[in-house]
Amino acid sequence: MKASYSSSMPPWIALIITLSMVIIVRETAVVVCQWAGIEKAANVVGLVAMFFILVAWRILKGLPNWLTKASNTLLVDSGFAFLPISAGAGLLLFALGDELWGVMLTMLISTLIPLWGLGLLANRWLSSDVSINDDTITEHKKP
Repeated sequence: MKASYSSSMPPWIALIITLSMVIIVRETAVVVCQWAGIEKAANVVGLVAMFFILVAWRILKGLPNWLTKASNTLLVDSGFAFLPISAGAGLLLFALGDELWGVMLTMLISTLIPLWGLGLLANRWLSSDVSINDDTITEHKKP
């Protein structure tokens, strides 16, 4: 993989180009999915297509610095983009009726158990006493 290269592009132009790329790829995915008869999959197809485009761009030419900076700016400032999805998920949860408490319990357990396990592993890793002596360092340095 090639390293990213830098350019002296102004940030507002980089943001406009990055947004244009995202919009073009997404709208192309909508057209392709409508043609294929799977309109519901347009967002996923666009996401996967953008991923492969960026991977190919990175391997062939290297990602420009302006693209990285613009995408970081957009990702930091686009937290509001998830609000409609969260609101829709909340409305659907309350439409479950009698199954609401089972779904909530399942979500709670499936979130808390992995977090608890990760906390135990992190605690064990951070509190472990690693003794380093000169013998192990010289063993690792040998070719």
